[in-house]
Amino acid sequence: MKKLLTGTFVLLLSAAVSAQKIKLTDGELKPLAGEKEINTEFDYANMKVGKFDNEQDYVTKKKEEYNKKEAGKGDTWAKAWVDDRGNRFEPKFNELFAKSSGITSGTSAGSKYTMIVKTVFTEPGYNVGVWRANAEINTEITIVETANRKKVVAKIKMDKAVGRLLGFDYDTGLRISEAYGDGGKALGKFIKSKI
Repeated sequence: MKKLLTGTFVLLLSAAVSAQKIKLTDGELKPLAGEKEINTEFDYANMKVGKFDNEQDYVTKKKEEYNKKEAGKGDTWAKAWVDDRGNRFEPKFNELFAKSSGITSGTSAGSKYTMIVKTVFTEPGYNVGVWRANAEINTEITIVETANRKKVVAKIKMDKAVGRLLGFDYDTGLRISEAYGDGGKALGKFIKSKI
């Protein structure tokens, strides 16, 4: 009985660890076969954050809260919220996508295809010492021909890419960058399995 419970626990834990859901919603990925690089763009327009239906409401609230605790801290946080996209999230996504797919990802205007990664939801998570919650992102990925952006090759929906670190992930940007890394890795594996 003890072995059965242990086995069940391990099975449930492994299922929880790889919980992102990826689905090809339109088109096909075969055209990417043989490609060595893909141009990658990121879109954060109309993104929901946590319990907020729009990102600006979330940023305004957090900025005010931090500025009440310490003058200027909220302004610094709000700047980092935007700067982390290019400095952390996108490089982490591109790095792990490339490692898991074998296709170099990033700014490459000469690539035949462009992958547009639209973040539709971000859960920033938290870590207050004793309690913590992982960051999480949901994305919609559209792959188009770079020369003719109206020519959609494929659309993919990816939910629950999780940023999980053990312990010292007090920084929002660090947690979210891990979610982008998880998403890039999972998407890379998914695309590789389809081509």
